[in-house]
Amino acid sequence: MENLLRPVIVVGGAVVLTLVIGWASDLLLRKADARHHETPLWGLLRRGRIPYQLVLCAALLRGSYDQAELLLEHRVGIGRFLTLVLIGSAAWLIIRIAAAIVQTSYERYASARAQRDPARVRRVRTQVALIMRVVSAVVGVVAVAAMLLTFPAMRAAGASLLASAGIVGIVAGVAAQSTLSNMFAGFQIAFGDMVRLGDVVVVDGEWGTVEDVTLTYLTVRTWDERRITMPVSYFTSKPFENWSRGTPQMTGIVYWHLDHSAPTELMREKLRDILRECPAWDGRDYGLVVTDSTPNTLQVRALVTAKDADDVWTVRVAVREQMIRWLAEHHPYALPRVNTAGAVPPPGRVPSQTPWEEFRSDHRAYEKPRTGRG
Repeated sequence: MENLLRPVIVVGGAVVLTLVIGWASDLLLRKADARHHETPLWGLLRRGRIPYQLVLCAALLRGSYDQAELLLEHRVGIGRFLTLVLIGSAAWLIIRIAAAIVQTSYERYASARAQRDPARVRRVRTQVALIMRVVSAVVGVVAVAAMLLTFPAMRAAGASLLASAGIVGIVAGVAAQSTLSNMFAGFQIAFGDMVRLGDVVVVDGEWGTVEDVTLTYLTVRTWDERRITMPVSYFTSKPFENWSRGTPQMTGIVYWHLDHSAPTELMREKLRDILRECPAWDGRDYGLVVTDSTPNTLQVRALVTAKDADDVWTVRVAVREQMIRWLAEHHPYALPRVNTAGAVPPPGRVPSQTPWEEFRSDHRAYEKPRTGRG
């Protein structure tokens, strides 16, 4: 009977104690989160309750398994498995705690500067994202190394691995040259303020918003909801347009090709009326001038301003559409026209003759009379 009760008490006690401690810790975090609304730290820490309970359960079972006297012939394997679970869950918990601390610090910074300096907030957000990826990678590598060192064969091979580390490092550096260059380019982007999360960029003729930045690649979400994934080294080696660099305010251009009789003064007044009714216009500036002329048309250009790239696009399409509609309704003569008048016939020609008749009359004198058969 004792042989049956001992493992039940040890294993069951470890599990029950884990659940009780986890429930109590989660209750305290919920109360702290409800009491301190100004910081999201306690709510973010609750995301680590699963790895926290795994650490507790694995540590309790690893420490009390010898007293359970269960499956003694597999004691070494079970003990090693519990050690591996303990190392993995501890690494998971460390990553969750670090993410909670970093995210809390970023949200405090963002709430204080979001209105005054949104560009710097996006820069810090990019840096925070890359820092968390680096922390996760480092913790993961350390955890895997610690897991491997639990096997005696790996410890015995440690000396030979260290002896060949120099050669392996050189070979790995040559083989992973592209990956390493992208990784360093990622750090350069994050801390060099070249491009940030949320920036509006134009790369290879595609307009979009930076959606994700990692150590090796960058994702741009285009206006039609496509995703373009590019290596971060592209942004350090080739030119690109960053419309969010500095202030997000932008100036848009609208062109029309009109007839020479277009009422430009009235168009300036209409442009002012259109912009006053357009919510996307920021009210900074506007203008309308004639920039070029051809034998058939005038090129008219309107300048409009907006607070960011999305709004300047809205203003441009609204101005273009409403101005064309207004011209078509009130000044149709201003729209470009194509001359379709017939050619004046030369002297001596009968205007009523068709082209075939003119051809026959011009060449009749050269025709020879038909003789013979056929």
